[in-house]
Amino acid sequence: MEKIQHKNVNVNGINMHVAEIGEGPAVLFLHGFPELWYTWRHQMLFISSKGYRAIAPDLRGFGDTEAPPSSTSYTALHIVGDLVCLLDSLGLDKVYLVGHDWGAIISWYMCLFRPDRIKALVNMSVVYTPRNPLVKPLEQFRQTFGDDFYICRFQEVGWEEEFAKVDTKRQLAASYFNRNPSAPKLPKDYAKFFNPKPYTLPSWFTEEDLDYFASKYRATGFRGAFNYYRCFDLNWELCAAWTGSKISVPVKFIVGDLDLTYSFPGTKEYIHGGRFKKMVPGLEEVVVMEGVAHFINQEKPQEINGHIFDFINKF
Repeated sequence: MEKIQHKNVNVNGINMHVAEIGEGPAVLFLHGFPELWYTWRHQMLFISSKGYRAIAPDLRGFGDTEAPPSSTSYTALHIVGDLVCLLDSLGLDKVYLVGHDWGAIISWYMCLFRPDRIKALVNMSVVYTPRNPLVKPLEQFRQTFGDDFYICRFQEVGWEEEFAKVDTKRQLAASYFNRNPSAPKLPKDYAKFFNPKPYTLPSWFTEEDLDYFASKYRATGFRGAFNYYRCFDLNWELCAAWTGSKISVPVKFIVGDLDLTYSFPGTKEYIHGGRFKKMVPGLEEVVVMEGVAHFINQEKPQEINGHIFDFINKF
C-alpha cells in the first residue's frame, strides 16, 4: 500500500484526489457509496503487478476530493466531465474502466457519453438501466419500494444531519457487512432506531480498513454522497437525448447473488432474460458469484482481480 502514490489534480473546476500505482495501459477504477478510492486497494496492487497503471480517484464529493455545495453539481454530466478532464490531465486517450455501485452507474454513463475514451468495461453490482421516458426514477422507486426506501429518504433536506447523529464507524460496518439482500428501508427517525448488533469483522476486512473509511467520512460527512442520489431525476431530465441508446463497448458484468441490487424486482429477469444483452450489445460475460454480497471487490478480491485481468487482457 505504501507504494501507491497520491496527488491532487485540478479537473472541471474542482480539486480531485487521485491514487495511482504502476506503469502501462491505464485502468480507471470508480468507487461507490459509502466507499472511496480505497475500496480498490486489492485490485490496484494486483493489476499494477501485471503491467498496468491503476488509477483510482475519490469522486466528486467523496474523501479528499472537493465537494461543491449545490446538490445540482452532482449530475452524471458533472461526474463524467470530471473523469474526462482527469484523463486529459494525465495524458490518457483511452482507458480500461472498472466500476462498482455508483461507480458502476457513472461507468455506464461514461460509456454512453464518451465511448471513444473506453477500451473495455468491467462493471459490478448495478446493471445498465435504460431511460424510461414515461416515468421519473424517484417516482418509480416510491411506487416500488415506498417512501422509506433509502434512495427516497436521501432526498430529504437535512438527512445528512440525521446520519451524523449515528457513530460513523458502526454505521459503515452495518453497511459493509450486511448480507441481507432485501431493499434497505430507513425509518424517518433513523438515528433513534439505529441499533445494529455489535459488528464482527469478516475475514476480508480489517479494523484498519474500517478506520480509514470512517476517518474520511467523519471529516466530510455524507452530503456529497447523498447529492448523487438527489440527482436521479435531474439526470433523467438531462439525459433525454440518450433515450434508447445502447452500450457498445466490450463489457463484463459481475454481481453477487446476495447483492441487494440483484434482488431488486425484475433485475434477475432483465439480466438473464435477454434484455440486458439487448441494451448492452457489447456485453460479453455475466458472472453471478454465489454467496457474495454487495461489496464484492472487497469480499472476494482474488476472484475479482482475476475477472478484471482476464477480461481487459483480451483487448
